[in-house]
Amino acid sequence: MSLTNPSQVLIRNSELLEANEPLFINMPADNFITEYLSLYPSSKLTCVNTNYEEHHYLKEHYPQKITSIFTSHYQTDTKHDLVVIAFPKSKAELGFTLAMINPLLAQDAKVLLVGENKSGIKSCQKLTKSSLKQCNKIDSARHCSLYFGQFNNLYREFNFDDWFKNYQIAINGTTLTIASLPGVFSQNSLDVGTQVLLNNLPDKLQGNILDFGCGAGVISCFIGKKFPNTNLSLLDVNALALSSAEKTLALNGLTAKIFPSNSLSNVTEKFQHIVSNPPFHQGVKTNYQATETFLTNIKKFIHQKGSITIVANSFLRYQEIMDRAISSSKILAKEQGFTVYHCNI
Repeated sequence: MSLTNPSQVLIRNSELLEANEPLFINMPADNFITEYLSLYPSSKLTCVNTNYEEHHYLKEHYPQKITSIFTSHYQTDTKHDLVVIAFPKSKAELGFTLAMINPLLAQDAKVLLVGENKSGIKSCQKLTKSSLKQCNKIDSARHCSLYFGQFNNLYREFNFDDWFKNYQIAINGTTLTIASLPGVFSQNSLDVGTQVLLNNLPDKLQGNILDFGCGAGVISCFIGKKFPNTNLSLLDVNALALSSAEKTLALNGLTAKIFPSNSLSNVTEKFQHIVSNPPFHQGVKTNYQATETFLTNIKKFIHQKGSITIVANSFLRYQEIMDRAISSSKILAKEQGFTVYHCNI
């Protein structure tokens, strides 16, 4: 696999990458690790990803060569002397990541931040001024920028629970408390698409329910409260979302099976109903492939006489895929730029 543009910028500054215990956070699934290990084969490399697809790629391609961890909350006794961070889509997530790794770095550890210019990385200096004593741009190429910094050596204890933002929602007489970590979809309030979906769910849901792309768990919690005779399963590709969903369920007195999956990669059972506000962003890029793959392959995971209900921006042509791959679909609602589609099997 070729190198992404941010990885190419890193490799052309390879002298900064030398370290004994480097930590790479959310680096893309490309050939960067191969290039790095060829330059520094004795480095004890740890890769932490909140994206399950990228984590799985690293585990599969570099067994026993690196430590690859999928988590929302990285903890270790190791003191890393270098950290490389792929600039996240959410600026709030950058603050969370820097706070998390602050206690895990050796004194004077190098901090490198890399990303495409359209990701917002040009605001890096402003965003890091409270945590880094310096943060300077050292390279710019291929529409990407690379920043170098060091922590200010002011130790701050990291408390994971402090980073959840809680808010309440009320829909059709059902009140829920939502907990969400930085970077999770609709961290601060209920998004319009999910609200339209919840206002137009089928009248009866029972049995095993799958919430595909669960985010903070809003859909599942609403279903669990309104339809108590359901067994909830939630999946997402993002570790921050899964931790948020787990917290949200606990706050609302609900239990469920929660698991990571790259689209349907880890789905092993059938469900009476699938409900989803499927994602269409991967990092800073718009990417419909995961949802299209989900809709194309989901039928084999739905019981006979089961159903699937999704909401999507009205301009997205998901209904054609559903009609072809599942069964004839119908529109339950079309409101505020969103459409709710429903198929019976």
